[in-house]
Amino acid sequence: MFQSGFVIFPNLTQLDFTGPLQVLHRLPGAQTHIVAKTLDPVPSDCGLSLLPTTTFADCPPLDLICIPGGFGVDQAMADAETIDFVKRQGARAKYVTSVCTGAFILGAAGLLNGKRATTHWAYRDFLPLVGATPEKARVVRDGNTFTGGGVTAGIDFALTVAAEIAGTDVAQSIQLAIEYDPAPPFDSGSPERAPAAVRDGMVNRYASRHEAFKTALAAATQNK
Repeated sequence: MFQSGFVIFPNLTQLDFTGPLQVLHRLPGAQTHIVAKTLDPVPSDCGLSLLPTTTFADCPPLDLICIPGGFGVDQAMADAETIDFVKRQGARAKYVTSVCTGAFILGAAGLLNGKRATTHWAYRDFLPLVGATPEKARVVRDGNTFTGGGVTAGIDFALTVAAEIAGTDVAQSIQLAIEYDPAPPFDSGSPERAPAAVRDGMVNRYASRHEAFKTALAAATQNK
C-alpha cells in the first residue's frame, strides 16, 4: 500500500494542505496520514481546526511526504521534533514534496540542497538561503522532489504527482472528479498579470513580515 503523509502544524494555510489532500487521497491503493506532534486539533490560519490521524512517533514509513505552508512555517522551522521527523521521513521517501512556503521546512531539514524549487511568489527569492535554486513555476520537479507554488498551486502540484505515481489517466480522472476547471473572474493570480496597484499593495503587505521570516529562517538553518 502506498503511504502518503501530510505534516501539519499550527497556523498553516489550510488550502495548502486540503487542496493536495483532496487529490492525493484518491490515488488507488493509497493510505493517507495526517501527521502532527500530537493528536490534538491543529488550528489553521482561517479558524478551521484540523485533526491529525497519527503522530510523529507513530507514523509509518512514508512513500510520499508533503509539507504545506503558511505563516506558521516560522515556528515549525524552529521546532526540532518537526524538523527531525521531516528529515527522517524525507531521507527514505520516494517523493519529497511541499506546497507554498512549506518548501522552507524541507530546506530547514536539509532536503533542498542543490535542488531546483519553487514556493509562493513573495518568498521565492529566499530559496537560495536553504540551498535551492528558485524557479518561477506553478510546479517544479527535481529528481524525487516536487515543490508547488503558492496555495492554489497545490492542486496543480498534486495532479502532477498523481500522474507520476499512477499515470495520466488516473490523474485526469481525479481532475474530472473534483471538477478542477479553473475559470477565475480576474486575471490577477500572479504578480506579472495583476494590476499594478493590486500588485504593489500585496508586495508591501508581504514585505512587512520578510524581516521576521528571514530571522526565523536564519535561526533554522544556522547549523545545517
